[in-house]
Amino acid sequence: MTVTSDPPPAVRQKRRQALVATGVGNFLEWYDFAVYGLLAVLLGQLFFADDDPVTATLRSLGVFAVGFFFRPLGAILLGVIGDKLGRRTALVISITTMGAATVLIGFLPTYDQIGVVAPILLIVIRAIQGLSAGGEWTTSSAYVIEGAPKHARARYGSVISGTGALATAFGSFFALGLNTVFTREQMLSFGWRIPFWIAGLLVVVGLIIRLRLDESPVFTQLRAEQRISRSPLRTGLRANWKPGVLTLAFGTLHGVGYYYIATYTVNYLQVTVELDAEQALLIVGSALLCYASLCGVAGWIVDRVGRRVPNLLVAAGYVILPIPAFALMGTGAIPLIVTGLLALVVVQAFASVTCVVLLVELFPASTRSSSSAISFNFAIAFIAGPAPYVGAWLAATLGSPIAPAYYLVALAIIAITVLVKLLPETKDWDLSSDRSQWVSP
Repeated sequence: MTVTSDPPPAVRQKRRQALVATGVGNFLEWYDFAVYGLLAVLLGQLFFADDDPVTATLRSLGVFAVGFFFRPLGAILLGVIGDKLGRRTALVISITTMGAATVLIGFLPTYDQIGVVAPILLIVIRAIQGLSAGGEWTTSSAYVIEGAPKHARARYGSVISGTGALATAFGSFFALGLNTVFTREQMLSFGWRIPFWIAGLLVVVGLIIRLRLDESPVFTQLRAEQRISRSPLRTGLRANWKPGVLTLAFGTLHGVGYYYIATYTVNYLQVTVELDAEQALLIVGSALLCYASLCGVAGWIVDRVGRRVPNLLVAAGYVILPIPAFALMGTGAIPLIVTGLLALVVVQAFASVTCVVLLVELFPASTRSSSSAISFNFAIAFIAGPAPYVGAWLAATLGSPIAPAYYLVALAIIAITVLVKLLPETKDWDLSSDRSQWVSP
């Protein structure tokens, strides 16, 4: 049994402050990014000239995917900033850019007002959001876990997963409230803009909080010991290929699972299952609250048993569960929809928490911010980001409510083969080290 001595009260207080501050900032960042996906059905009608709701939704989800294609570029820019100037600096830039872009969406003219220029402007702003999001998840993870006690890294990391889910749940219930208060005509007229305007208030709060943060202890140590890499991008790409390949595998599982649950299902339930918007938003919002609460449980378990076994079970779960889950949701019966969605939520809580902690533990300190961001965002941009579009396309093309599951199952089969072969146990690795700690599983 490992005995850990209590740190001084000042250290505990700084850890709590960093955890709260990063969690609040992370919540605001992912509310901004998620609100577009939650309103994709309405935005499809407003920004694209097509009377068919399926086609309009597909186009809107296509624009949603555009933001992801720009995430690797944002990962390079913010990742290098995080390795050279500090994790805190990257977090401040990230939330400022995301907030400004999100507010701008709320002021855009629609297709009926300016024609084809409207979707072009929407695409440009989604690209800016993608640049911002490219460094947020990995930099937040590094900041929190680098300051966490060694025996509680996954529990600290679960705050990143949980607040991201809470942000999307908040967006769902906010959209539900708007759909309840306003008629459909009012939502199409001005109601859809309100969630984007609210982002302006939220980003001010998040920016103030992040400006008050201290730098992470690991980066502070790197700077004191003059170990900051002059070329973190080049060094990381050369030295971190194994962690990079692994990140593609577990990052894909986390990303596709999350965007299926948080973004796609609310549109799937409206367009494919034909529930009304209020029912869909209530179900998905409630599922996300369950997901957020399960992240803490997952963090506690992962701290006790390690990272490798839970991550392998996640991959197996996404091979086995998606087809029966979508079969249940496709029935249109509310209890069965909830059952199918919750089955995915349980797996996703572990997928997210193990992803957060592995993004930090697998990579050396001096190249961690850039290398983890690039690898993770490649998976998110080109595999997970298009997932809502792919799911909607599969459902429409194959005419089956089960069809969206095929994409997730296929990816999970590929991922589990990589994870079984390469994923080491990392829970005892030194986060301040630049030396290879690789041990084959």
